[in-house]
Amino acid sequence: MTTAPWRDPALPAAARVDDLLSRMTLEEKTAQLYGVWVGAATDGDGVAPLQSEMTAAYDWDELITHGLGQLTRSFGTAPVDPALGAQALARAQRRIAAAGRFGIPAIAHEECLAGFTAWGATAYPVPLAWGATFDPPLVEDMARAIGHDLRAAGVHQGLAPVLDVVRDPRWGRVEETIGEDPYLVGTVGAAYVRGLESAGIIATLKHFAGYASSAGARNLAPVRAGVREFADITLPPFELALREGGARSVMAAYTDTDGVPASADPGLLTHLLREDWEFTGTVVADYFGIGFLQTLHRVAGTPAEAAHAALAAGIDVELPTLKCYGEPLLEAVRAGEVPEALIDRAARRVLLQKCELGLLDEDWSPEPTQTIDLDSTANRAIARRLAEESVVLLDNPDGVLPLSPDTRIAVVGPRAADSLAMLGCYSFPSHVLTHHPEVSMGIEIPTVLEALRAELPDAKVTFAEGCGVSDPDDSGLTEAVARTSEADVCVAVLGDRAGLFGRGTSGEGCDVADLQLPGIQGDLLDALVATGVPVVLVLLTGRPYALGRWHGRLAAVVQAFFPGEEGGPAVTGVLSGRVNPSGRLPVSVPRVPGGQPWTYLQPPLGLAGEVSNLDPTPLYAFGEGRSYTTFAWEDFTGGPQREIGTDGTYDLALTVRNAGERAGAEVVQLYLHDPVASVTRPDVRLIGYQRVELEPGESRRVTFRFHADLSAFTDRRGVRVVEPGALELRLGASSADTRHTARIQLKGQLRELDASRVLRCATKADQAAGPTVR
Repeated sequence: MTTAPWRDPALPAAARVDDLLSRMTLEEKTAQLYGVWVGAATDGDGVAPLQSEMTAAYDWDELITHGLGQLTRSFGTAPVDPALGAQALARAQRRIAAAGRFGIPAIAHEECLAGFTAWGATAYPVPLAWGATFDPPLVEDMARAIGHDLRAAGVHQGLAPVLDVVRDPRWGRVEETIGEDPYLVGTVGAAYVRGLESAGIIATLKHFAGYASSAGARNLAPVRAGVREFADITLPPFELALREGGARSVMAAYTDTDGVPASADPGLLTHLLREDWEFTGTVVADYFGIGFLQTLHRVAGTPAEAAHAALAAGIDVELPTLKCYGEPLLEAVRAGEVPEALIDRAARRVLLQKCELGLLDEDWSPEPTQTIDLDSTANRAIARRLAEESVVLLDNPDGVLPLSPDTRIAVVGPRAADSLAMLGCYSFPSHVLTHHPEVSMGIEIPTVLEALRAELPDAKVTFAEGCGVSDPDDSGLTEAVARTSEADVCVAVLGDRAGLFGRGTSGEGCDVADLQLPGIQGDLLDALVATGVPVVLVLLTGRPYALGRWHGRLAAVVQAFFPGEEGGPAVTGVLSGRVNPSGRLPVSVPRVPGGQPWTYLQPPLGLAGEVSNLDPTPLYAFGEGRSYTTFAWEDFTGGPQREIGTDGTYDLALTVRNAGERAGAEVVQLYLHDPVASVTRPDVRLIGYQRVELEPGESRRVTFRFHADLSAFTDRRGVRVVEPGALELRLGASSADTRHTARIQLKGQLRELDASRVLRCATKADQAAGPTVR
């Protein structure tokens, strides 16, 4: 029997897919354009917004006779043993392949924002914690481990990373972002993509684009970003992750910008993404995003019109289940209302991806090929290291930290004895297990209280909850004060409870009106401070909170952003001194709860001034973080003002020396200040950084190669340009702590840039003395 060309692995993928498409009916091609959410709840208590309203009824056996594009969240919808889940997924895939004429299985996708969202899988720190590490190679290692676990379970596509740049920290999904700076988001996000893709998993960038700029920090609110903000802050992380990370999928955002929903915007999804950036992968809908064109945006009158708008804009796959790309789309094509060429275009992209994954090969098998251990020792080691590097020491004025090993410690606060305090809203326990209280956590997650007792076995540790996370009951304050009054030091563990759609204080749909600590936690902290006992504040949160009310009254401040299953030992390691803190803030910490939104990327009018009585200056700046050792920044070479062309490069360097008595890590940050430009520019913005790990007395020579393209911005015409003129390159320990400045002059003609522009500042840290350091 002769093998059909589309089955021949020796042929180019494009030729195979063209042959296959020529053999398929309209129904078979359209079936490749949607996923099915088997087992999704339709009783109104699901894990996605408006799930019950947006899920269409279908007959599974009849549906799969035409084939199927995707399977939605086989592991992430309900608790299932991973090994049994992999077998069930394999059975479903065999049924899909056997039912259709061509035997093509579905692409199985899952969430993997902070680990594989499955029961028993490693819960890593949230993306905001990744940003705090300033360590892309470590994030890449984590993503590779996540990818191997997904692959072992039979999953092909991961819905991560989130590349939204924080614009208003009141937004509930801040915990899912990497930070408030596009360069940090882009470089760390690209590392995650590289790791996931290296394991053979399709990385899906989200949310494209503008989602985090929603008005009033409300989830899924309109975006009112200007053209330049969109081009210079929102888009660069996506471009970097596509070009350097190699992501093969993009998820369209729910939001609309200036009246145009992203899911119906060909300018965004086709002209920019595919024509300008030359993206060749698939664009998938955010869950129910196509149907929302009719129900929420009201730019379509029927499901068929919504399908037409999305398909024409460039969305290839409807997720999570069929609604618009099913029968409504088929009827519209048969009636001549939607060109079949749009079906062919999208189906070709989907089938090319399936071909790359080996799903069109005759020897394809869905059977698991290895033992499935989703929380291995190796995984936990990565989770521990990432958690340790992400903890930020914000203040320690009198050296209360590290804690004495035999002291009396009162541990107080609603986050101290709760394992869920470590997890973000897209962890499996927070995302799914709240609907299954009878099911165990599936993984070991030490609390801060448990970890501190293990960390300091000779200390006398007492505990009082004090109050809840968000409820107003203050009856526990008395006991908390009593326990604190009996102690030498109080460790106040406060923060967020991750949840979904108002069921938490942080997470998707959990937006806040201001940045005061949730509930009466601020009152609890006031009462603890009033005892006169030194109070070490430990924050386990998904966003920054205003801390000016206690500035100068606390013995120390430690910030951790949902640090994952190993977060308890990581935080207490910092408290004990076993871990030398090296995290740096990926978001500014405000002084007062109001006066927001504010991120550090402000033009002159966004800074403090005499024209307003409101001072938006943060209490702790972007990039800030302290250590238990000291670092000397020496031998700076930037020279006097130098001239380079508008396409030139300029090197600046310094030696970082660990001048203390213990090993530690410094993060050298390079910022750009543009004194005069044709449009207003941020006062400073990050354009490079280098994490440097040093033994006591060790030195490293850190070099940055600045390219003029890194000064580019979008001008009044909407064109990205490099303008001639003066620039300042500032090396600092944070956005507000400049240590050295190099002044350069860009000479020559104004340059207009295209997609080949330089996106990253080349850096290196050469050994200067002492043992080799990574």
